[in-house]
Amino acid sequence: MTEYVVSGYARPELLATPEWLSENLGRPGFGVLDTRWRPDGSGRRLYASGHIPGATYVDWRTDLVEQEDDSDVLLMAGPQQVTEALTRAGVGNGMAIVLYDDVSASYSARAWWTLRVYGLESARIMIGGLDGWRALGQPISTAAELRPPITFTPHLRSRLRLGASDVRQLLDSPGVQLLDARTPSEFAGHAGATRRLGHLPGALNVPAAATTEPRTGRFRSSEELWALLRRAGVNPRRRLICYDSAGMGACKLAFALTLIGCDDVAVYDGGWAEWGDRLDLPTER
Repeated sequence: MTEYVVSGYARPELLATPEWLSENLGRPGFGVLDTRWRPDGSGRRLYASGHIPGATYVDWRTDLVEQEDDSDVLLMAGPQQVTEALTRAGVGNGMAIVLYDDVSASYSARAWWTLRVYGLESARIMIGGLDGWRALGQPISTAAELRPPITFTPHLRSRLRLGASDVRQLLDSPGVQLLDARTPSEFAGHAGATRRLGHLPGALNVPAAATTEPRTGRFRSSEELWALLRRAGVNPRRRLICYDSAGMGACKLAFALTLIGCDDVAVYDGGWAEWGDRLDLPTER
C-alpha cells in the first residue's frame, strides 16, 4: 500500500493525506474542492465523470481570475467574484477545506493561494491528488454535489499579493528576493511568448516543477526543498516574492515555501506575462 507522510514539514497542517480526508468526509464545517482544469474547458466534465464524494467544483480560471478579454495576464479576481464562486461551492467562514487536482498540485495551489489571500487559512492540499485517492482504493462519486447556502466573508491580506508597481518599488530592497518559478530556459531568456524575454532584475530561478516528484506529484521532503533553495541561493530570512507566467507555478512555489516554514511569502500574479510585455519595466537576460 502507498504510504503518505506529512511529518518533517514546518507546516504539516497544509497537507492532507487520502486517509485523513477519508476519515473527515462528511464532518460538519468540512469541505472538499475539486480544482482539476483543462484548457479546452472540460474540467467540469472531468468532475462530473468522477470525483471524491462530497467534493464541489471550482474552476480557477473562470471563478478565481479576473475575466479580461484578449489578455494573457491572469490576475486574481476581486472579492465579489471570489465570494460568489466560493459560496456556490459551499465554502464558508471558518471551514476546513481540502483541495485536489490531477497535475501535481498546480491548480489546487493557485486556489489555495486565493483562499489564503482572502483570509481562509484552514485549507489543505491533498497529497498525490486524485490519483493518490484512487491508488488507495477510495470511492469515486458521479453525483452532483449540492451545498446549502453558506456565508463567506473575504478578509483581504494584501501583503500576500503584489502588483507590478509594488514589485518595481521593491527591486532594490535588500530585504526582498524575487523567485522566478518558470523553467530555466524561460528564466534565461531562451523561450517565452512575451514581447521581451528574460527575467525580473535580481531574480533567482527556483522552478516550481522541481518542488514535486515527477512520478507521484507529491511535494518533495522538507530536506529536498531546503536543498533546492540553497542551490538557488535563496535567503529564507528575506521577504520572498514568487512569480511565473500564469500564476500556477508561482502559487505552487509559494505553497512549498510556506510548507517548510518560510514566514513572509508573496505572489506577483501578473508575473512575466505582464512584466515581459511592458516596455517601461526593467528586465535582465
